[in-house]
Amino acid sequence: MNDLSALKSTWHDQLRDFFDGSGDLSVRAGAELRCSDPFSVDAGLPGLRATLAASLHGLERVAHVCAFGRSKFDPRQPQHREGRLLIATMGTYRGRFEKALFGIPATSAPVDLRFCDVHQIEDDQIVASWCLIDLLDLARQAGVYPLAPMLGASGPWPNPPMNGTNMTCDPGAGQAGFDTVMAMHEALLSFDGKSLDSMDHAAFWTEEFDWCGPAGIGTTRGLAEFRAHHQIPFLTGFPDRNGAGHYVRIGDGDVVVTGGWPSVVGTHQGEWLGLPPTGKRIEMRVMDFYRLDGGRIAQNWVPIDIPHMLSQMGVDVWARIRHLAGDPRRTL
Repeated sequence: MNDLSALKSTWHDQLRDFFDGSGDLSVRAGAELRCSDPFSVDAGLPGLRATLAASLHGLERVAHVCAFGRSKFDPRQPQHREGRLLIATMGTYRGRFEKALFGIPATSAPVDLRFCDVHQIEDDQIVASWCLIDLLDLARQAGVYPLAPMLGASGPWPNPPMNGTNMTCDPGAGQAGFDTVMAMHEALLSFDGKSLDSMDHAAFWTEEFDWCGPAGIGTTRGLAEFRAHHQIPFLTGFPDRNGAGHYVRIGDGDVVVTGGWPSVVGTHQGEWLGLPPTGKRIEMRVMDFYRLDGGRIAQNWVPIDIPHMLSQMGVDVWARIRHLAGDPRRTL
């Protein structure tokens, strides 16, 4: 096992044991935490774990995809971000849902709460973290999903083959995948505002690729479903969308991870998620976890902080959830 592989395994295990409650995590005092709405970041990672453990009895962190390596250069970001050592994970927090969480009513049943996170490591300590947790999917599991029906399929994300994480770190193989993903990104940004075919990106995907979006959008399979259930609605809603830059750009074996805070910005000019246009400029916190097969993208898991987007649009999704859970607002 090479040094990077050993570090990858060590940090994977530390994060698992910390959230499971069976081990400590080395976090620098004052480490920055960024988390999806409406989680508090004031108490850092220990506070995040405490919030989850208070609601999910027997909290368990299960990783499905893990990538490790040094972040690559993004000309839209400060140069000091290049070369940072990062670990990125996609998985679920499992537990029995025993206490309401942000108004989502407890079910006393097992749940799988989707998460994706990235942690920056310096001198054997975590110094910064970015976490996206799909609370709207938890609301779906609890029967209080607050938005229009998803156009894509709802339910658990499809996991990678073998349903496990590879603890070998392979930046050499990751570079080829990274180059493919960057070429696909360039094709997406070539949209002429009129024709989907102006984005010549189909060649970068396998024929039956999985595109796994957050609750609100759902999962699609293959190019036709991707276009119908996500790409067309998104371009209708945000026709001027543009990339804002990545804090994470790593390739590790057959996995590539990118993400920005925000990753995309756009003006809400058309209907999206069943919501009428607001004309507001919206920032989108997004991560992309890609798995490649034979030089093409076979799976793409895409957590997005949908509640944060809705808040910018003036939609109080948490009030809607409380209403559906039997606690409606009764005064102006």
